[in-house]
Amino acid sequence: MLKSKTLSPSRSDTILISTLKGCAVVAGAIVVLIVVFLITEALPVLGQVGLLPFFTDPSWHPAETLYNFTPMLWGTLLVTAGAMVVATPLGILSAVFCQYYAPPPIAGLYRRLIELLAGMPSVVYGFWGLVELVPLIGRFQPPGASLLAGIAILTLMILPTIALSADASFAKVPPEYLQGAAALGLSRWATVRGVVFPAAKSGLFTGLILGTGRAIGETMAVLMVCGNVVQTPKSLFEPMRTLTANIALEMAYAMGNHRSALFVSGLLLMAIILVLVAIAEIISKGGIYE
Repeated sequence: MLKSKTLSPSRSDTILISTLKGCAVVAGAIVVLIVVFLITEALPVLGQVGLLPFFTDPSWHPAETLYNFTPMLWGTLLVTAGAMVVATPLGILSAVFCQYYAPPPIAGLYRRLIELLAGMPSVVYGFWGLVELVPLIGRFQPPGASLLAGIAILTLMILPTIALSADASFAKVPPEYLQGAAALGLSRWATVRGVVFPAAKSGLFTGLILGTGRAIGETMAVLMVCGNVVQTPKSLFEPMRTLTANIALEMAYAMGNHRSALFVSGLLLMAIILVLVAIAEIISKGGIYE
């Protein structure tokens, strides 16, 4: 009777596996070190004033030991939510057009243009917004630098992420699903709405989470077009400041507890991103491709 033999990995496979494990360890260690660094730098002010004043103080004036993050947190959430509300339908529907309606040459050209937008530096978006968009808004409702300008710029920045993620998700839908829908006589839009969207929902939600993460972490573009006034905006046309813009503006001269407070805002942003990544992981495990 023949005995089965276990195939042993070759030397090159062993080296590759060891290299990949090493890269994974290094990547994980970098994330842990970043979190430890943020906590270490934030501890001085947290030990002296605690966490609650960062949400209850009257205003943000670190020189007067006032550390209220709430207006900037609201600004961050509002500009992110506004951009997602606009970019999500545009990105998903553009991916539908590219995948199921456009002729192949047009679809290929469209993908290249979206990839170009995805790779464009944020300062270019911010510069365009500062020179063109802000004066345009200012003609209708001064000062122009506002929550609306930030939403418009962030929409342009995250739309490629959502569109490309949706396009990749649609491309992974099993062709048998489409063939079955065609056999039932469903129209193209009925197939997209009733078959493609449910089948690709895992990838779609993951793309939305990634787009949200980029919007929350964006600094330069919103710094250039939002006006940088520490206040909770009451309308789309009022200036505001995000947490990331606040760090970029004040880190150069911040000292003592002021500097430590900026690291607390960094910790807050890190916590938001970690929650988004956890949500994306949970959603991706519930997809049909697992």
